[in-house]
Amino acid sequence: MRADRLVSLVLLLRQHGRLSAAALARELEVSTRTVLRDIEALSTAGVPVYAERGRHGGFALLPGFRTELTGLNPDEALALLVAGSRRGAQAFGLGSALASAMLKVVDALPESYRDTAAGAAERLLIDPETDLLSRRLVAEEVPDAIAAEILRAVFAGHKLRIHYAAWDQTPKWRTVDPIGLVTIRERGYLLATRSGADRTYRLSRVLAAEELAEPAQRPDRVDLDRAWQERGTRFRTGDDQVTMLVRLNPARREDLLGTALAVRAEEADADGWLRMEVTFQDPRHAEWALWQLSTNAEALAPQWLRTCLHNRAAAVATRYGASS
Repeated sequence: MRADRLVSLVLLLRQHGRLSAAALARELEVSTRTVLRDIEALSTAGVPVYAERGRHGGFALLPGFRTELTGLNPDEALALLVAGSRRGAQAFGLGSALASAMLKVVDALPESYRDTAAGAAERLLIDPETDLLSRRLVAEEVPDAIAAEILRAVFAGHKLRIHYAAWDQTPKWRTVDPIGLVTIRERGYLLATRSGADRTYRLSRVLAAEELAEPAQRPDRVDLDRAWQERGTRFRTGDDQVTMLVRLNPARREDLLGTALAVRAEEADADGWLRMEVTFQDPRHAEWALWQLSTNAEALAPQWLRTCLHNRAAAVATRYGASS
């Protein structure tokens, strides 16, 4: 751990030329006292770092000192920098490690490559925090300590004990066999088995985690992409599915198809509206989808869905019906 920090310290000085102890401490997420000890260790090891005193002083390296990394061409460096701009690592608690790795890659490139790759990376934005309508895409937070414990168990192939808060349930401790980690739309998931059955856990709902010494019961190799697709298929064909009959303004057809699992039947009414038999994931999903369409859709069946939408509309009318 300290060796990695010493390398990062050297690379920071290479990138910025001169930095104060306070600035280095912020970048490395340590105390200024630790930075001073690291500077002393580097000097003892022969790294030409020196102090510049005064108001704008700090620590710097003698000109010409650099680390070396060969074999990367500009396109390869650009690919790494673009990958480093994605926020998926945050979901697994790897954000600081990724930042350190990117710093090492950039510093180790020949100067001509470095300027080209860094400049090109500035022209690409991957997964911005908001879309064109300024809707913020909120990433789920996973405490670093929990993410680190889960990562250790996944990589070491050990059983994992998690305190998990499933939706609308009291948190419970579970012992699972971790298989791998997946991130999608700023959410991280743990793929695991429990008593031999496939399980998927959202990382943001893990309240505590403990790597166990016992080896996990899992195959030596795994195809995570295939495993995720298979679990997605089972999730979409679960026992809670709801099929409803709906009348729909054809101008909103694509909006409905974007949320439905399947369209089982479709025909046009005499007035031009569509009459569709549509399947949704569960009752909450069906109610939410129809509510989004407002007066552009009408649920004809089942009756419980009409009742839910009526009660919701009545509550909204009551809220806004009173004079202010």
